[in-house]
Amino acid sequence: MAPAAVKVHGWAMSPFVARALLCLEEAGVEYELVPMSKEAGDHLQPDFLARNPFAQVPVLEDGDLTLFESRAIARHVLRKHKPELLVGDGSPEAAAMVDVWLEAEAQQHHAPTGAIMVQCILAPLLGGARDQAVVDENVVKLKKVLEVYEARLSKSKYLAGESVSLADLSHFPMLRYFMETEYKALVEELPHVKAWWEELKARPAARKVTEFMPVDFGLGKKAEQ
Repeated sequence: MAPAAVKVHGWAMSPFVARALLCLEEAGVEYELVPMSKEAGDHLQPDFLARNPFAQVPVLEDGDLTLFESRAIARHVLRKHKPELLVGDGSPEAAAMVDVWLEAEAQQHHAPTGAIMVQCILAPLLGGARDQAVVDENVVKLKKVLEVYEARLSKSKYLAGESVSLADLSHFPMLRYFMETEYKALVEELPHVKAWWEELKARPAARKVTEFMPVDFGLGKKAEQ
């Protein structure tokens, strides 16, 4: 069997790598996940730095093209293989709404969700203690963001309109972990946001990628060894 033309370098439990994998799965693209170890410092090796000088995962190789930054990778994959997830019904206005809510994910949703996930899940796994002040501050921020989402989703089925798009999919990786924290009620108490999340996580591509995303980031097994 010939090797896959598309390769993704990284550790799959990373929400950033998961974003790339989710889009590849949604588009039905055959790919190879090239395993890496953060603990071993694979991302600091010269061959990886030649692909991404910022030493971050994921990196995607698509033939002669090498890309880094998960949102750029997601756009490339969908632009090439499933453009309807970037442009909605194809009108400039629909594409603009996808862009707006992609920016909302990156600029409004990502930081507070990630901060809560890091403090509630990652910090204890790494032997640290959560900083509750950081959690409390970001719960307030995320609550306000999700109230905006609730208002939006009361008017349309998905963030950018009546069809799913990258604007929705891009939220999945971080929310997958956030919904394992005790603060998941922030989502569950908002009926439209909850329905949106339930549908998002039930997508076949999301279910597949979830298999690569253990809640303990694989650290629990290492602790047992």
